[in-house]
Amino acid sequence: MTVTLIIVGMAIATYLPRVLPVFIMDRIHFPAWVNKWLQAIPYAALGALIVPGIFTVEPGAPLVGVIGGLVAAVIAYFRGHIMIVIIAAIAVVYVIQRF
Repeated sequence: MTVTLIIVGMAIATYLPRVLPVFIMDRIHFPAWVNKWLQAIPYAALGALIVPGIFTVEPGAPLVGVIGGLVAAVIAYFRGHIMIVIIAAIAVVYVIQRF
């Protein structure tokens, strides 16, 4: 019974912070600078997730991942479809690793 209560309690504790902003954000009006800052968060989080992976694609050879990341960035800059960006980056890294 104790384990079940702990699981239910932790489920509530992790669920509430994810759901409450959905209901609160409609009622709160932030200044323009806060909205601009909030809009930058997804890009910062994406960078924090991707950049470490770029440098660790090939242990001991970070240049492989950097080249793959640059290929992905160039294609994304020209508005390439996300699947093309991903496949091209993977293909470039694969080709570099093979040769």
